[in-house]
Amino acid sequence: MPYDFDRIIDRRGTQCEKWDGMEEHYGVSPGDGISMWVADMEFRPPPAVAQAFKWEMEHGVHGYWADSGQYKQAIVNWMARRHNWSIEPSWISTTHGIVMAVNMLVQAFCKPGDKVIIQTPVYYPFAFAVAANGCQVINNRLVKENGRYVMDLDDLKNQADEQTRMIILCSPHNPGGRVWSKEELEALAEICLSRNILMVSDEIHHDLVYPGAKHTVLASLSPELQDKVVVCTSASKTFNLAGTMTGNVIIANEELRKQFTDHLYKCGMFLPNRFGPIAARAAYNHGEGWLDALLLYLEENRNLIASVLENRLPAVKSMPLEGTYLAWLDFSGMDAPMDEIVRKVEKEARLALNHGDTFGPGGENHLRMNFACPRLMVEQALERLIKAFV
Repeated sequence: MPYDFDRIIDRRGTQCEKWDGMEEHYGVSPGDGISMWVADMEFRPPPAVAQAFKWEMEHGVHGYWADSGQYKQAIVNWMARRHNWSIEPSWISTTHGIVMAVNMLVQAFCKPGDKVIIQTPVYYPFAFAVAANGCQVINNRLVKENGRYVMDLDDLKNQADEQTRMIILCSPHNPGGRVWSKEELEALAEICLSRNILMVSDEIHHDLVYPGAKHTVLASLSPELQDKVVVCTSASKTFNLAGTMTGNVIIANEELRKQFTDHLYKCGMFLPNRFGPIAARAAYNHGEGWLDALLLYLEENRNLIASVLENRLPAVKSMPLEGTYLAWLDFSGMDAPMDEIVRKVEKEARLALNHGDTFGPGGENHLRMNFACPRLMVEQALERLIKAFV
């Protein structure tokens, strides 16, 4: 069935962080600004989600959630169907989103003072989760090679020591849009296994991959590795369900899984928000056609940004994206300091984009643009950007 991704839905005044919070964070009025920072989409989820919510509303009693087996089985089926990874329902723990899950994983498996490696520039809640829980943030900075990020494994080897307990991998990478190859993941895993470093793989963008790239679930590489990896997934990015705050923490190793679930119970995390599993189950079971159509639409948005910048604002480079809906824009070619560039973007172009330095070392001189929105919004944002600098 056709899906109307061109439809503009006004989210202002709906308690929406992305739009109603843009003035507080960026000084850009939602009245005439374009919000392209928070990583949720401007599209309605698959119709099956609305149908599931309709049934829930008509039933009218919204009590505590109990999974009859259908919710976790939907995740199992999805991982097998879309990612060729066979898992058991018992491996899955449900959390209130992946940011919460990463914090709780640090708490469960690290002690204050332990070292945790992150690969910057990277999704900024990683560093917060490590530091807020008394651990040391170790930046294994990514390097650019032929315009895209690659891992600096020599630096990783040099930084990892007996205090290094964990590495948090962003796969696909946010904000750089890399879909790590099987060979890259194997090389990373070899280092971590040899040093007994627990690997936490945030794969929340795993379904948002473009032709020419293939996502590999880290734990699927080998039985030995599967026993040393925690995989985090969610329907939130895939189907635009971020507000339901529901994530999946998948742990094959029984001992590690018990250690994590014991910690969840200590924190009072017994049951998920009822509405998250309802939405996710409907999306996983009936949203595949919607996702396939979405990927085609997002690919065209991605290509439009790269083409317009290359032809009309070549000093700004958009990193070639293999996955995600987040353009990583490099302004280092502009003959201006970054604070002046940001001023022009926010005050003249009236665009709310994420500041690159918040993603850690390597993010300087960058801005992140969320293009999961109707094409007209992308076109308008590009025109504003060009007008501000040309």
